[in-house]
Order: sequence, then C-alpha cells, then structure tokens
Amino acid sequence: MLGALGLSTDQESVYRRLVGRTAASSADLADATHLPEATVRAALSQLVADGLVKRTPDGEFSAAPPAVALGALISERRDGLHTAELALVTLAEEHRVAMAGRSINELIEVVTGVDGIRHRFAQVQHAARTQVRNFVTAPFVAVPPGTNTLETVMMDRGVTYRVVLERAALAEPGMIAETVASLRKGVQVRVVESLPIKLVLADAELGLVPLTVESGGEPGAVLLHRSGLLSAMDALFEIVWRHAHPLDVSALAGLTDDDDVTAADAGAPTELDRKILALLLAGLTDHVVANQLDISLRTLQRRLRHLMDIAGVKTRMELGWYAARHNWA
Repeated sequence: MLGALGLSTDQESVYRRLVGRTAASSADLADATHLPEATVRAALSQLVADGLVKRTPDGEFSAAPPAVALGALISERRDGLHTAELALVTLAEEHRVAMAGRSINELIEVVTGVDGIRHRFAQVQHAARTQVRNFVTAPFVAVPPGTNTLETVMMDRGVTYRVVLERAALAEPGMIAETVASLRKGVQVRVVESLPIKLVLADAELGLVPLTVESGGEPGAVLLHRSGLLSAMDALFEIVWRHAHPLDVSALAGLTDDDDVTAADAGAPTELDRKILALLLAGLTDHVVANQLDISLRTLQRRLRHLMDIAGVKTRMELGWYAARHNWA
C-alpha cells in the first residue's frame, strides 16, 4: 500500500511493525517480520533517512507519527506529480512542433505482436486528455472483452469514451456483458451493421489501427501521430458515429435475469420483450438473440408475433418503427 510513496515491501513491513510499538530493536523487528536482521537494518537505515523512523537514546528505533511523516511524503509526491504535469504540457508542445516537420515514416509506426498491440492500446488511452473513440469489430485478438481495465481509470480522470460496435461483435462470448458494464460506467455506445476497420483514437493526437490478420500470421497495427491520415480517421469516426444506432443500458441490462415469458400485460411489452427488441434493433439475428437471452427460438418468435399484434402491424420493420415511437426499446 505504501509502495506508491517509494517504500519497498521490506521497508513497509518493518515500518508497520514499528508503528504498533513504542520502540523496538532491529532484532525484535527481525523476529516480528520474519526477515533477516541484515534486511531489517537496511530497511531501518532508509526509513531513518526518509524521516519515517528515528533512533531512541538507548539505540532502539521508534516510528515517527504517521500523520506527519507519511503526510510529508504524500505532499512531496503530489508536488512532484504537479511539476511532472507542467513538464508534460511543455514536452507535448515541443513534440507537436517537432512532429510538424517529420517525414511520413516518422508519423507512422508499425507495431507487431499481441503484446506490442496491447501495450500501444494502453498508451493511446493514457495519452487522451478529453476523449477516446473506438471502433470495435470481431475477432478480438489483443484485447478480448472484459480486459480493458484502463477504461474505468481514464473515465475517473474525466476522459469521455465513445464506442461504435459492429453488430457481429455483439454476438461474441462476453460482449453483451462487457457492453452493459461500459454503458453503466457512462460509455456512449452505438452499433452499426459493419465497420471497415478497428480503430482507437486519443483526442486528435494519436490513433491505433489494427491490421487484418492472415491465418497463422502475426497480428500487427499502425500507430498514427498527428497527420493528414489521422485527421481522416477522425473524420471517418464522426461520420460513422452520426449514423450509428445508440444502445441503451436499460434495455440491455439484466439479459441473464429470469423473465416470465407468458404472463404479461396484454397491452404492453414485458421486460423480456424490451430486451428482444433492443437486440433485434441492434441488428442481431433471431438465433443470436435467443442464445443471448437463453430462450428458445420458438419463444422469441412467439413474443414477436404478440408484440406485432399489440402494435397492430404486419412486418418487423413496422414493429421497429412502432417500438421506437413508443419507447419500447
């Protein structure tokens, strides 16, 4: 826990043992921590230098008050981070100016291998100051559903996420749960029939474009710095976003909950009906929707016929229009 303040595991262990005592010798602390006494002495030496521990007149050691000693370290770290942030602004501007005169080879970086792509994917997100935009398509090679832990971290820092999903991706295992979790965190998610590429954008500064993987080939990606090509990717995302269908967490949440598929208000859709409509409007096939909701294909089709009767329509397209106008999905 104190590693963030620069303490090693041994130093933290010794300090924690010492905090609960008025004073102790290095031998006592070695017994309490089960560490070699030489290791304890080295830890104590550094803790004394950092002001966390002091020597007593009889040669033992006592912990400085944590609120004072650790508070000072936290303040130093906070000041250091502030200084680093100021330096980042300056360095980023210097980099931007330098990039303006670079050749196309310097503006485009080829990344190979799953680990390399995953690392760059994290770096691109870290670089964002206002928003991350993402095209998601199947198959998932470097970042499977549920593995992008940075999404929560960056959103806590105020970064906005906008994601466009290819409809086929929603049928992948774990993708519905991942989408619901993202929607609940505040990620804006839309869906389209198909996407031309995978894409991740950090503001208008960086872009990562995974390349098509041949069977048995090594995955690759292209990292784009600010350039005309990156501007084109920016424009492509916004065009696709404007025409994509928004997904709503209220319709998708609880897809594994049990629903009574027979008892319903004859004049209104049930919760299960709303989930069926939401997934069908997202473009999933009957078979995929039935599998996601863990119901039979026959049950799904029976519910759809019932909804068409309620709406007084004859086709699914008419049902979709009716559902949209009456907030059914």
